[in-house]
Amino acid sequence: MSKFVMSNESCAGNTATSSCVTVSFGEQFQASANFDVVFKEGMALVERTAAYLDGTGRQESKGLKQPSTVLYATESMRLTTRLLDLASWLLVRRALKDGEISAEEAKLKRSRIKLQGLGRPSHVKGFEDLPEGLRGLIEESFLLHDRIVQLDRAMNLDGDIGVAGNVTRLNPVADQMQQLTAAFGGKLSS
Repeated sequence: MSKFVMSNESCAGNTATSSCVTVSFGEQFQASANFDVVFKEGMALVERTAAYLDGTGRQESKGLKQPSTVLYATESMRLTTRLLDLASWLLVRRALKDGEISAEEAKLKRSRIKLQGLGRPSHVKGFEDLPEGLRGLIEESFLLHDRIVQLDRAMNLDGDIGVAGNVTRLNPVADQMQQLTAAFGGKLSS
């Protein structure tokens, strides 16, 4: 989990012997009103997208020429998949926040969610020919995606599995300091 250290006294020196308090960014953010704002924005985007694809988008797609109809179908499926993944992430986080699931259950459920940033179509030939409504929703979905990926990294449930399943270290500087202390037999000065 991303954490930062707070203390009434300086935490200089060996933190194992200092009286420092570790605070989890993830727990703090998840419990905040800011998480509720992200949750509401995400779910509102899902609802607006569903309404568009079932209504206006369906009508607009009928007026497209052949190459654009295939692109429309492809991008609307990618959009739907991306939003389902984002909504799943938000729902898992909210369930954890509300105490409906344990941290272990949340970790398992999160491992099934793919937050892939693939498929940004703005550079694809014909993207500008798609209806403005679809293009706008795609762009909004990527903004939300990027925000959630950042939050996911910061709120990582166990601190050692990254967004793409890569092993990451919580604090590479602390790891380096430990290696230097071991190499020099604890003779490093603060």
